[in-house]
Amino acid sequence: MNTDFIKGVIVPILTPIDENELIDEAKLRDQVDYVINGGVLGILAFGSNGEFYAVEDDEMERGLKIMVDQAAGRVPVYFGIGAISTKKCCRLAKMAVENGAAGISVLQPMFLKPTETELYNHFKTIAESIPETPMLLYNNPGRVGYTMTAGLVERLAKEFDNIVGMKDTSGDITQTAEFIRRTRGTDFKVFGGKDTLLYASMCHGAVGGVCTAANFMPELITDVYNKFVAGDLNGSLEAQFKLNPVRLSMDPASFPVAAKDMANLRGRNVGLPYKPNIATPEGPVLGQIRKEMETAGLI
Repeated sequence: MNTDFIKGVIVPILTPIDENELIDEAKLRDQVDYVINGGVLGILAFGSNGEFYAVEDDEMERGLKIMVDQAAGRVPVYFGIGAISTKKCCRLAKMAVENGAAGISVLQPMFLKPTETELYNHFKTIAESIPETPMLLYNNPGRVGYTMTAGLVERLAKEFDNIVGMKDTSGDITQTAEFIRRTRGTDFKVFGGKDTLLYASMCHGAVGGVCTAANFMPELITDVYNKFVAGDLNGSLEAQFKLNPVRLSMDPASFPVAAKDMANLRGRNVGLPYKPNIATPEGPVLGQIRKEMETAGLI
């Protein structure tokens, strides 16, 4: 299976919506062009910052079709799956493949705390439902309440040809490094999942990052990646340090509201988050976000 295209900065693209919480096609198409022109090497539809948990299945399908059409082969479009049940994950995976997704990314089930055997069988079943399509694992312990182990990831990487990589959002660089070390004998590709650790992740062998920041400052986050692969490690680190204060200013805001707040501050006009979330109100949190964006020359 050719996975050479799986690399670089992949953006978990925002989902612009109208007043009825339906996908705003014109704004979504514009956002696709914006991130591609900003240098991303992939788009992840309905990741965490795409608010997957609030989107109905038919809207996901419509949104995916729009993104694949607008990307027009310029970059691969991946489809994020965050469902709890194995059956629903398989259904969404097949839908994604039928609608042109270049690969899928599967979050471990939230709310539950499955055993290692249950997790293994979950990912195995999904991978076997789309055997010709690349599948990435998505480890996000901060949101689901537990982590995938390095042993589980190593086993899945070695036993299934189409489980070809993962995004690690643990924020634990030792854990990210273990995922890389344990799978380095295969063609398994690990992406950093924390924007602030893109440089560090790549120093350990990550092939890139799935980066929220690419939604509103793609020029900064892709600069970290591009300078690193060009061998300019000092320049890459400086680019990381320029980005980090902006990215860290998001953390006091309600997840995942800040990504849309910051895109709107840059004039992107991506609209509001899905309810119950609301835009960050004027006050110290939004003030700090604005201040860091101004310091970085973004607004």
